[in-house]
Amino acid sequence: MYDALLLVSFGGPEAPEQVIPFLENVLRGRNVPRERMLEVAEHYYHFGGKSPIQQQCRDLKEAIEADFREHGIDLPVYWGNRNWNPYLTEALDQMRADGRKHALAFFTSAYSCYSGCRQYRENIEEARQKLGESAPRVDKLRMPYNHPGFVEPQVEYLKQTLKQIPESRRAKAPLLFTAHSIPMTMSDNSNYVRQLTETGRLIAEGAGHERWELAYQSRSGPPQQPWLEPDVGDRIRELHAEQPLEDVLVQPIGFVSDHMEVLYDLDEEVAGICQQLGIQLHRIRTVGTDRRFVRMIGELVVERMTPGAGKPALGTLGPSHDVCPVNCCLYPRPTGGAPGRVPNS
Repeated sequence: MYDALLLVSFGGPEAPEQVIPFLENVLRGRNVPRERMLEVAEHYYHFGGKSPIQQQCRDLKEAIEADFREHGIDLPVYWGNRNWNPYLTEALDQMRADGRKHALAFFTSAYSCYSGCRQYRENIEEARQKLGESAPRVDKLRMPYNHPGFVEPQVEYLKQTLKQIPESRRAKAPLLFTAHSIPMTMSDNSNYVRQLTETGRLIAEGAGHERWELAYQSRSGPPQQPWLEPDVGDRIRELHAEQPLEDVLVQPIGFVSDHMEVLYDLDEEVAGICQQLGIQLHRIRTVGTDRRFVRMIGELVVERMTPGAGKPALGTLGPSHDVCPVNCCLYPRPTGGAPGRVPNS
């Protein structure tokens, strides 16, 4: 019997003096040059040293709690982060103090890969080990990349944005779905690209837009380490060189909220590229606290608590597994370094 929901996220600084300690947490044990860390720090300073992900998690937690009350789901909601307050250890300790013994967990990541799933499960287990035998057990909910509550809002956002482009230019506008780039060695051991491609297909077909492709953003690894490509900025330049573009649509389906990677890497860097090339950028929002996305979380909880319940999933791949296989999303870390930033930072 489950008695709580744990919202699990990446964490982020909320003041300039927290930026370096936060990034040191992220990079601890990794062979990433300090110069690279300081470069990333400037992204946070650009926004006053405050990552929006913290308030977005507070807002999502409140929205989940309101949805639970409305639909009679009698579970308290807790929140714990990988890299900043409130840490997972703190969240689990509070759950234990409140008498909670067995929780479900929702990760702020919709796709399967080491950084977006397995590492969070490892983080939870490390936190449990610190607390000892009395620590609450935690089981994650399935990845929702093809759940109607994740896909259908994004179809609507795309339709709304397409209407803003003159009809004569609409079909010609390339749509680039973006997600955080990850090392190829991480991608090769997960369904990350397959799931992203399916989500993109479902959204594009749902909105009736034929010209689309998948691109990546926010790469941070060493140059000698292969990461997923193409980079969204490079791809926009390539498409414009092939045939001058008037419009480009960018939809960050790899993210569930407009946090730092979206605000800086798209709204600053990609926007600057488009301005330089004379292209109108149409950046589409993420699901955030959309009521359909929040309702989806409640539905995932109910289906997990109800034997034999249906598992809604669009497309042809079916619902993701509830319990991860032993070898799911393994990541053989290279000796030359590891990601400096990972999904949902």
